[in-house]
Amino acid sequence: MSTAAKRKTSFEIDAAKIAAAKDILGTKTLTETVDAALAEVVKLRQREQLVELLFTPGALALDDPEVMAGAWRSG
Repeated sequence: MSTAAKRKTSFEIDAAKIAAAKDILGTKTLTETVDAALAEVVKLRQREQLVELLFTPGALALDDPEVMAGAWRSG
């Protein structure tokens, strides 16, 4: 369980979407489902940012022989 701040709230929610999300995420309760869905959204954005970084020329210096020389070690 996360130690992050939690907030109790009340709002209307689409029951069919919750049921589908529970099935996809393997969660049992509404709280678990909403928390898991929010975590997935955050991870999705992080993956998108990583892909953007990977496609930014020079961002990782993967074409720099000096940088890459240290990446592969024989052993």
